[in-house]
Amino acid sequence: MFQGSPHINLDAKGRLSVPSRYREALAELCSGQMTFTRHPDGCALLYPRSVWETKRSELMALPYSARVFQRIVMGSAVDVDMDASGRLLVPAELRKACGLSKEIVLVGLGSHFELWDAEKLAESEAKAMTENLSDIAAQFNF
Repeated sequence: MFQGSPHINLDAKGRLSVPSRYREALAELCSGQMTFTRHPDGCALLYPRSVWETKRSELMALPYSARVFQRIVMGSAVDVDMDASGRLLVPAELRKACGLSKEIVLVGLGSHFELWDAEKLAESEAKAMTENLSDIAAQFNF
């Protein structure tokens, strides 16, 4: 289970250094084989390849009315491999589509990650905090 939201910097080539707390788990889970894709919310998604393969099958089983959604997600999917230094190259077209600048946040969401531009995530969270979250929060016992 991936959790946490470490802030990381993309290097000049668009690579992210996977935080050490995730590297061993990713090496065991998928031998560092990962898949990036795009989420309609404006972030990138990062899946261990085995998890992505299941999600890809689910995505392609959706009805034809989901074609635009399929096009966004499948059309943006790129397989990558973690290098020996624990880095992943975020494809340039995905960096552009998701507005990823140098400072990014890798949000652990259990089976996968969201990859956000730090400023964009802060704006999104600030907006969400002004909306009424009490209905959702009432469903969860802290």
